[in-house]
Amino acid sequence: MTQSHTSHAEHAHAHGDGCGHVAVGHGSHADFLHDGHAHVAHGDHYDECQPDAHTPAGVHSHKHGSDCGHPTVQHEAHVDYVHDQHRHASHADHYDEH
Repeated sequence: MTQSHTSHAEHAHAHGDGCGHVAVGHGSHADFLHDGHAHVAHGDHYDECQPDAHTPAGVHSHKHGSDCGHPTVQHEAHVDYVHDQHRHASHADHYDEH
């Protein structure tokens, strides 16, 4: 999965341990989730961490929902479910990687 390099404008603080935002491992970095966005440190700024294309997740053994036990994060106009170093979003009859 590739991602665009879209800088997040005017980020007021540094993300890291104890910053108060949910951190999700994502490949070789951590995404920090807040205000409907996923941010990744890039040099002296933060980028929006979004996939460039529709990327279906692998087979799921259960259905995500309010009682599935995974943390949820508001992401734009939908909810991502966080588990196993992934963020999944419901899409039609499957889940997408986010």
